[in-house]
Parts: sequence; structure tokens; C-alpha cells
Amino acid sequence: MDFSQAPGLIYAELSLWIRNAIRFVPELAVAIIVFVLFTFLSRWLSQGMVRGLRRVSDNQSLVNLTGALIRVMVVAVGLFVALGVLGLDKTVTSLLAGAGVIALAVGFAFQDLTANFISGTMIALARPIQVGDTVETNGYTGKVLDIKLRSVVMDNGQGQTVEIPSKDVFQKPITNFSRIGIRRIELAAGVSYIDDLAKAQQVAKMAVVRLPFVLKDHPVELHYRNFADANVQFVLWFWINPSTTNAQAALSEAIIAVKRAFDEHQILIVFAGQTFDLKQKLANTQPGS
Repeated sequence: MDFSQAPGLIYAELSLWIRNAIRFVPELAVAIIVFVLFTFLSRWLSQGMVRGLRRVSDNQSLVNLTGALIRVMVVAVGLFVALGVLGLDKTVTSLLAGAGVIALAVGFAFQDLTANFISGTMIALARPIQVGDTVETNGYTGKVLDIKLRSVVMDNGQGQTVEIPSKDVFQKPITNFSRIGIRRIELAAGVSYIDDLAKAQQVAKMAVVRLPFVLKDHPVELHYRNFADANVQFVLWFWINPSTTNAQAALSEAIIAVKRAFDEHQILIVFAGQTFDLKQKLANTQPGS
């Protein structure tokens, strides 16, 4: 091998590369222009689709999901067209085949992540919950702030946000306090055996009915449920609008109103067996008892 010819061979090879690169520049420029145009087109189509869907649907999660999918699809088409302009048709085929293999591998490696994305999509389509709903799920109760593909963000009412994976929300029971538009509040207590049960029932119901947040088109109900060791236990039901009234505040106000009314009518509330019942004591000390 004559090493003296090496510089000439190297020069010839570099010259060939440079000439090919120069001939390749127009195609490369066209491919870049095509990809950039498809990128702008994807944004325009995505924004147009989002605006159109917002006119006919209030499902914000589904609208955002559709816009994102359209944008990704148009950009992907632009990439394949640009590669075709460069004459890399075989590369496009290889990319498609590789994408399938990569998607399969990623699906196995990140099963939880994939399940969350699929569950988030199903939540967006089925709409068991919406932004603004007050719900209970996975041991948390709060107001839904955002529904993402991967998770659901809730305000737990304690100055904190809770982010629950979409898979857990989709697969487990959900109690939605906002879907029907009204919510029943339950107040449980008990009255002394000495008291007139019918009177106690009327007094408690009237005290709660007067509260301003109690819905007047739904009756206030009080039902006695069992005889306990030291009292007769009852449950009182009333209805509120959860979008305007806090459930815990409503229950607190109802307890105050019932306690005040019972005090005014000398009706004794007994919560535990060790409570000292003065009325029972007085009844036992009456002459002839």
C-alpha cells in the first residue's frame, strides 16, 4: 500500500462528501420548511378544534385531550413528510417499526404510567367527575381543581391539594356530592327516656327548618332508630345545596339549633351511658315512686 497516495484519496473523498452535501442542501431546506409549516399548522388546527369543541361541550378535559392529540398527529405527519422529501423513505418505515417496538417496551416498563393515561382518558370521556365537583374517593374528600390525564387534583378544604393517580380514581368508588345538586346532612343524637319522643321530634324538626340554608322543598325528617342504654337514639335528616353551603358548617349550625331548642323545652340530650340524667334522678325521688 502506497501511503503517499493517502492525502489524495482523503481529499477526493472529502470533495465527494462536500459536493453531495451541497446538492443535499435544497432538499434539507425544503424538509425543514415543511416540518416548520406542519408545526404551525398543528397549533392552528389544535386551537381551532379546541375553540369549536368548547362551543358544543363543557367537558374541558376532553377538549384539551382532543387538542393535544391533533397537535401530536399533525406534527408526526409533518416529520414523516419531511423525511420523505429527504428521500429517507426506508427510514420512515424503520421509524414506524421502531416506534411500535418502543411503545410495547415502554408499555411493559411503565405499566402504572400507561394505566394512568388510559384511565385519565376514560375519565375525560365518561365524566364521572368534573372540575368544581365536591367528591369523596380513595379516602379523600374535597373539591376537584383539575383533571389531568395522569392524575386528579383536589382541594381537601384544609389548605392543601391532593393529587390522586387517575387509575385509582377510575377503578375505585367515587361519591359525587355535586352531581345531583343537593346533599342530605345527617345529625345523630339521643334523648332521655323521660322525655316525650313526639315532642322532641317536633321541636328538633322546627329548629332545623328555620335555618336559612336548609332547602324548603325537601322535608326535614327525624326518625328514632333504637333504644340505647341511657337514651333513645335518633337521626335527623335535612337537605342543603353543596355549591353554596359547606356541609360541615351546616351540620354545626344544625347541632347548635337543636341543642338550643331542646334546652328551651327542657328536653335532655344524652350521648353516653355515663351521662348523669338529672331528670331521671328527679323522677325516681318523687313521692310515690
